[in-house]
Amino acid sequence: MVIRKISAGMCLMLVLLGPTWADGAEKPQQDQPARIPENTIDPAVWGKAYPSQYNLWKQTEEPTPAGKSKYKVGFDADNITYDKLSMYPYMALLFNGWGFGVEYNEPRGHAYMIKDQLEIDAKRVGAGGVCLTCKSPYAPGLEKSMGQDYYMKPFRDVVNQIPQENRELGVACIDCHNSKDMSLQLSRGFTLVEALEAMKVKTEELTKQQMRSAVCAQCHVTYNIPKNAEGKSKGVYFPWQKSTWGNITVEDIIQQIRNDPEVGEWKQSVTGFKMAFMRHPEFELYSNQSTHWLAGAACADCHMPATKVDGQTVSDHRVMSPLKADLQACSQCHDEDTEFLKQRVISIQDHTVSLMLRAGYATATVAKLFETAHNAQAKGTVLDKEFYEQAKDFYLEAFYRQLFIGAENSVGFHNPPEAMRVLGDAVAFAGKAEGLLRQLLVQADVTVPMDIDLELAKYVEQRGEKKLVGRPEQEIKDPFGLQERFLPKQKK
Repeated sequence: MVIRKISAGMCLMLVLLGPTWADGAEKPQQDQPARIPENTIDPAVWGKAYPSQYNLWKQTEEPTPAGKSKYKVGFDADNITYDKLSMYPYMALLFNGWGFGVEYNEPRGHAYMIKDQLEIDAKRVGAGGVCLTCKSPYAPGLEKSMGQDYYMKPFRDVVNQIPQENRELGVACIDCHNSKDMSLQLSRGFTLVEALEAMKVKTEELTKQQMRSAVCAQCHVTYNIPKNAEGKSKGVYFPWQKSTWGNITVEDIIQQIRNDPEVGEWKQSVTGFKMAFMRHPEFELYSNQSTHWLAGAACADCHMPATKVDGQTVSDHRVMSPLKADLQACSQCHDEDTEFLKQRVISIQDHTVSLMLRAGYATATVAKLFETAHNAQAKGTVLDKEFYEQAKDFYLEAFYRQLFIGAENSVGFHNPPEAMRVLGDAVAFAGKAEGLLRQLLVQADVTVPMDIDLELAKYVEQRGEKKLVGRPEQEIKDPFGLQERFLPKQKK
């Protein structure tokens, strides 16, 4: 079945039996499968049989031309990465206390998955070898051969188990393809396959179109790292146990991680609370009944569209945002001009960022009120326990929701209604928590100012020896001027 040309203003729900291609659009031509020696990891060997795909994959090393995307700007010719803590200062406050509060950068291309990890502040790799799980094609073999040591040993000790020439090799052909026939395969049995089985999904029954999303879901998901009594990593899992295929909700994820004491990976400095975390939940947001998901589109349809190479039509293995490819993928189904489609994307992202800022700063305000409460408690002030526990519950619900969307890399585009719903709920939970804390503090005769000083400069500028500050062009685009309210000093 083929998707007909559709208007960007319409919401078309289709159930597809196969990959999506527009009228007249060419499907990638199927090469005669070449047999690659079993367990071959080196992409160059695969590249001899599939040079077009290999050369496209190699282009993930190259900078993206400026101006393609408003929010996900990538990196420039000087390989300068973009620091999210400077772009969104409330994150520096909320994440203070562990690695993400020291250095939290926008991702570069797939070629930099390991390189960026090796160069990042040492506090960011405290979890150990488990950090390689999504980033190295050697991870499945290392997990199998090393057992618990894979999770518990220091990051660089595990990296040193990889052949020296491939220690900077990120995602490779073998991560997604079977070497015998080039069919799609799931190489992360100890993470994704287990998570799918927990949702009663039989991987052998996934269609080819479903697999074109599932292979991406091996990495573009959130995950948790259980800790032992000494704080050492002892495993990794996707928190989908309470969800179903096509309906992995933020509520189910939050319930799972809040009920698992072993995934309290860090202590938030401003509140003292032991917290879990969420990382890049692209698959969860997209697959949760989004318009494109319901229309049958797979991740690869948008991020690996058909492209011409030397007269041959192949899937674009640069694996990047459609914006950075001039919306070539979108034209497979939409007949509006490129500029119109780009403005629709930016409009969605503008509104997402506006609500994300509201949720983030509202949550940060609550965190500072908890700090005030704890300081008063340390001086002997007695606080209403019931109000305190209810405020903490609301705060955690707000924190995880704003984190979920803030960590997701589409800036809301993968599922605009759901992104706005989650952020709206975050604002509501933060408001409830703030109201309770203000009432609690007033009852305890603690003076609380109307405007809470978030002390953002302290959290942004004093976060370790390796200071990353945003250049002027890195400042977050704030289309509705919301950040002016929270950053008056920085804006002068």
